[in-house]
Amino acid sequence: MNITGGKYNRQKIEAPDENITRPTLSKVRMAVFNTLNSIMDFEGKSFLDMYAGSGIMGLEAVSRGFASVTAIEKNKKAYDVIKSNFSRYRKENNIKLIFGDSLKICERISEKYDVTYIDPPYLSEIYEKSLDVIKNKSDIIILEHITNVDFTGFEIIKQKQYGEKFVTFLKNKP
Repeated sequence: MNITGGKYNRQKIEAPDENITRPTLSKVRMAVFNTLNSIMDFEGKSFLDMYAGSGIMGLEAVSRGFASVTAIEKNKKAYDVIKSNFSRYRKENNIKLIFGDSLKICERISEKYDVTYIDPPYLSEIYEKSLDVIKNKSDIIILEHITNVDFTGFEIIKQKQYGEKFVTFLKNKP
């Protein structure tokens, strides 16, 4: 798996076992960051990956110019792979990796993020809970999902479909 854009374009990233994670496809990552780039300037901005999996979304964010990245992962094997991947970029970037349950951690954090990426295991039924805990802590929320999700309280900025999955860009309703 390779980073698809920015200063680390084409650098190879180790992926955890596919039985543990489902890394976001390169064409989807490119589309996500192209859409984000049309909405905002990344300089000085923060990015949270609630269910880091392989860590690739955080590395894409750093590569494309986000000032800080926080990634959360609760699977120890996936966490160890992300830690190894992040170690190559930590010296020159503000990257933080947290081990634990994203819902519990996000309930406790006081930081506010410019962008939050939510891509939990597809059949986990925690989409609405994830949106609820991050709602007032993020300006833009990107949700990768295959099921219908209740977006009450959010405005859909954009939604695209890739095969069976959707990528939905949200912001809080005023």
